[in-house]
Amino acid sequence: MSHLTDSSQRFLFDGVDVRGESVRIASALTDMLGNQAYSPTLKCLLGEFAAAAVLISNNLKYEGRIILQARSKQAVSLVMVECSSERHIRGIAQGDLSADADDPMTLLADGQLVLTVEREAGQRYQGIIALEGGTLASALEDYFSQSEQLGTRFWLASDGAHSAGLMLQQLPAQLADGEKRSEQWSTLCLLTETVQADELLDLTPEALLFKLYQEETVTVYPPAPILFKCRCSRERSADAISLLPESEREEILAEQGDITMTCELCGTTYQFGREILPPQSAGTTLH
Repeated sequence: MSHLTDSSQRFLFDGVDVRGESVRIASALTDMLGNQAYSPTLKCLLGEFAAAAVLISNNLKYEGRIILQARSKQAVSLVMVECSSERHIRGIAQGDLSADADDPMTLLADGQLVLTVEREAGQRYQGIIALEGGTLASALEDYFSQSEQLGTRFWLASDGAHSAGLMLQQLPAQLADGEKRSEQWSTLCLLTETVQADELLDLTPEALLFKLYQEETVTVYPPAPILFKCRCSRERSADAISLLPESEREEILAEQGDITMTCELCGTTYQFGREILPPQSAGTTLH
């Protein structure tokens, strides 16, 4: 069932300048949330961020990643989910991890939503928009309306154990004149507005698309898997430790016998002994 519960699926409307993405996440979300004691509200919030990050990452036409994060001065100071072009997700929340609310987005009230696009080649693009209430979907739509010239709509849902989402996006004009193009876009958005959160979470992508667009001709592409996978490594941890003053590293080693680093996003622990010191300090004889 993993191809159904942890997958991203693209679809196109025949004769219409609109494409769509459908996302469902289950096991990968459980793995992502399993390293911290998150409240039910935070699990739902991170679930929506995960679905949104995967939907947006499917726009990537090169190796890289999307980082979707919100910062606020509320009890929850940070919510962040990253999705690579290979649909590998990881994420974290910081602040009061026990915080609960009827509306998860109130935990980020008056904050900022930051969308970062990173290419493996090193290029980086970042956009920021204020969180002024409403849903994550509406905040993302505001962002795309300001940064893109193509209409983009989101529908997101999460119960903390599963998350799901739909995205519709206009394609560059090819098949219809301006008035007809606008009518087609409005019709598809109105049809999608009828979707309920439980339908997003419970129906298979095929059943959901048939329910919403049974009067349309839709081409559905094979599902692509979504996995939880962290980018941490022993080398990255060693690089971080090397930024500490040598005297501080010596002191930690003298007191504890080793230096330990644990990744907050996946829980992996890396241990280092005196090899983490410069060669001379570590006892290497120089000739």
